[in-house]
Amino acid sequence: MKTTLHYLALVAIALLCVFPFWWTLVTALSTEGNVFAFPPTFWPKAPSLANFAEVFRVIPLWDFFRNSVLIAACTVLWKLLFCSMAAYPLARMHFRGRKLVFGLILATLVLPSEVNFLVNFITVTKLSLVDTYTGVILPNVVTAVAILLLKQAFEEVPQDLIDAARVEGASEWTIFTRIMLPLVAPWLATVGILTAVESWNEYIWPSIVMSKPDEFPLSVGVLYLRGTFGSSTRVVAAGTILTILPTLAAFLFAQRFFMRGMDGAVK
Repeated sequence: MKTTLHYLALVAIALLCVFPFWWTLVTALSTEGNVFAFPPTFWPKAPSLANFAEVFRVIPLWDFFRNSVLIAACTVLWKLLFCSMAAYPLARMHFRGRKLVFGLILATLVLPSEVNFLVNFITVTKLSLVDTYTGVILPNVVTAVAILLLKQAFEEVPQDLIDAARVEGASEWTIFTRIMLPLVAPWLATVGILTAVESWNEYIWPSIVMSKPDEFPLSVGVLYLRGTFGSSTRVVAAGTILTILPTLAAFLFAQRFFMRGMDGAVK
């Protein structure tokens, strides 16, 4: 009975999480009926791909897609580099003020990201990075969550392995690149997946920094559908599905690395 109740609770949670995506998919495929009917329709009426075709016709979807891939890939690459370089000394090196530095990094977790928008925008403006991909990427390349996860990952590596490498004459950079990074690959994959999804779905910051429509990422560009088709919720839903699918496919492909990394982080 206890196991049955657990499974029923998990099924209920799964349905609750899947429902918004399923409703959006049904809306995107439907061509008839009331979109906001209650109770909602759980199967498309007169299903068709016409709404998806309309999305491709109205906005340059492939250009937006290319921009999002570029921004997400660069953000993941630079975040893994900088956050791992920050986490390694915090985990394995002893220096004065280490706890203070780590405490200040953790303190940033209590601040919502929107608080930093004004400071980041002033900084990006002073650096002449407005309307550039660098301006979108730069404020997101270092985060406290990524440093915390990677710090815990580095602490999982046995100290004896590091001591043996030092006895053999390996430098700290060699230990970091040749020993530590390969051993924490699942955690790197976890941070990479979380960063890619976050960067792909980012809307507010790119819309503040970017003003040229041809350089918009997909999350910003797809909202042109709302202005063009104010009453066509189905077309907006189709554009939303096309935005979600790449991240969903990437997560399903890399979920085993994600689960291994999260398991190590919990330990």
